[in-house]
Amino acid sequence: MARIKDTSVAEVKAAADIVDVVSARTSLRRASSSRFTGRCPFHEERTPSFSVDPVDKLYYCFGCGKGGDVVRFVQETENLDFAGAIEWLADRFRVQLEYEETSPHADAARRRRERLTALLEQATTYFERVLWDSETGASVRDYLTGRGLAEEISREFRLGLSRGSGLVVKARESGFTIEEIRAAGLANQRGNDYFPFRLMFPLADARGRVIGFQARRLRDDDPLRGKYVNTPESELFKKGNVLYGLHLARPAIAKQDRAIVVEGNTDVIALRQAGVEPVVASMGTALTEAQLRELGRLTKRLFLCFDADAAGQEATLRGMELAVRQGFDVRVVALPRGEDPADAPDSFAARLGSAESYLHYRVRITLERTTDRQEAFVRAREILAPVEDSPERQEALRLLADRLDLPRETLAGLAPSNVARTASAPAASTPRLLEAGLQRERDLLAAVVRNPSLVPELAALTPDHFDDPLHRRFRESLVERTPEDEELLALRAELGARADRDELDERTGKELLLRLHERRLRRELQGGDLVRATELQAQLAKVHSALAELG
Repeated sequence: MARIKDTSVAEVKAAADIVDVVSARTSLRRASSSRFTGRCPFHEERTPSFSVDPVDKLYYCFGCGKGGDVVRFVQETENLDFAGAIEWLADRFRVQLEYEETSPHADAARRRRERLTALLEQATTYFERVLWDSETGASVRDYLTGRGLAEEISREFRLGLSRGSGLVVKARESGFTIEEIRAAGLANQRGNDYFPFRLMFPLADARGRVIGFQARRLRDDDPLRGKYVNTPESELFKKGNVLYGLHLARPAIAKQDRAIVVEGNTDVIALRQAGVEPVVASMGTALTEAQLRELGRLTKRLFLCFDADAAGQEATLRGMELAVRQGFDVRVVALPRGEDPADAPDSFAARLGSAESYLHYRVRITLERTTDRQEAFVRAREILAPVEDSPERQEALRLLADRLDLPRETLAGLAPSNVARTASAPAASTPRLLEAGLQRERDLLAAVVRNPSLVPELAALTPDHFDDPLHRRFRESLVERTPEDEELLALRAELGARADRDELDERTGKELLLRLHERRLRRELQGGDLVRATELQAQLAKVHSALAELG
C-alpha cells in the first residue's frame, strides 16, 4: 500500500476536530475553557471520567487509562491501523491526501480500488432511492413494515431495492466502464444488472465503505437461485472476511466487551432497533478465522445464536470450537425451533442472561445426539477431560449426571486431566499505579505541559533526575522539541488531563522541580562521595532556601 505523505498527515491532524469525532461516540460537555468531559466510550461508567483537550486534540480516561491523540482515538474506535485512521479522518474533514511515489502498478491498483469503491457507493445510493422514493418500492416498504422494521433503522443500514435494470445504465453515464461494473459485482457477463428485483443489504468494510451486497428474493419468478444471493467474490468482497453490521456495532462491542453473532441480516437490524447493539451476522455460515480475528480486536466474549435445527447446531459447533481454540469465552443463546432473533427482539436481552456456556452446550448436544448411554458418557468425558476445573465445568458435570443418572463416585473419576493451571494469561489492562517518587516525576511533567514557561527550568534537570525511562524520554521531547511517538502522545494526553484536573500551576511546577533536584542531591550524599560532600550540601541548602521562598 502506498505511503501517505507526511505533509498530508499533518494537514489531516490540523483539520480534524477531536470534539466532533469523540462526540459521535459519547456525549461531551464543556468542563472548563480548555477541556471537555464525558463518559468514557471504552468502558462502562456512571461518573464521567473521560477528558478531551480540543486544542492539542488529545483524550484521556481516568477510569481505564486509555489516552492519545485524535488519530489514536479513530484507530481504537474504528479498528483501523494508522494509515486507515488518517484516511478515515481525511474523508471526514475533506482533506485531499497525497501519497509517496510508488510503482506504476501499485498506483494503478490503488486508483482502481478507489474507483470500485466509488462505484459501489453510487450503487448503494441508487438502490436507496429506488426503495424510498419510487412507486416501485412501495410494496417493499410495506414488506419491511410488516417485518417490524421501521424506516429509521432501515435507512441506518442503508437498505435499498434493485429494480433488475437501470443500474448499469446509470453507472455507464457516470463514466464507469462495463469491466469496472462487472468487477464490482453489479453486472453479469451479458452486461445487464446482476441483481434482479431484490431487497438490497449493503455490506461494509471496517471503515463503513460498501464492498458488496447481499440481496433477498422478493418474487417467486426470481431467476437467481437462493433466498439470499451475495455479490460475486471480487478483489473487494470476500464473504468469509465480512461480518454484517460490524461497522455499526463496533463501538458497542468494545464498550460492552461482548459480541453477539446471529445468522441473518434482518436479525441484526431488528435487534439493534430493540436496543441490542453489539450484534453482527456471520453471513449465514459458521464463523471463519478472518471474522474471529476482526472480533478479537474488540472483545474475547462471544454469544452465538444460530437456528435450533441440525444445520444451525453444526454451524454453532464449528464456529464455537474455532473460537474457543482462539481464546474466546463462548456462550450459546438457545432459541425455540423455528424462531429467529428477529421474531422476538424485545425479549432477546433476557435470553442473553440465560446463555449456555461452551461446555454445557457441547455436553448437551452430545447427549441429545447419542442414544447409547455408555457411548454418551465416553463422548462427554472426552469433551470434559482436557478442561481445567471451573464453574462452567461443574455445570456441565451436573448436566451429565442428571441426564445419565450417574452415581457420585463416577463423577469423582472425571477430574480434569490437566489440573495444573497455566498462569500465563495476561492480567486485564488497568492504569499503572505509581509509587510516590514516580508520581512526583509525572506531576512535574504534567505541570510543565500546562505551564510551558517551565521548560527552561526542566532543561536544567538531567535525565538522571528521573527514574522512569518513559519520563526521561518525555523530558527530552519537551526540552529538545522532538516529535512524539504514540507512547509519548498517550502520556501527554494523560498529563494534560491531570494538570487541568489538579490545577497544577506554575508555582506548583517550580516546587516539584526543586523536590526532584532535592531527591537527586540526597541520593548523591548517601553515596558517600566525601570529595563532593561539601559542594552537595551547599547545593541542597540553596534548594531548601528556594523552597522556603515559594512558601
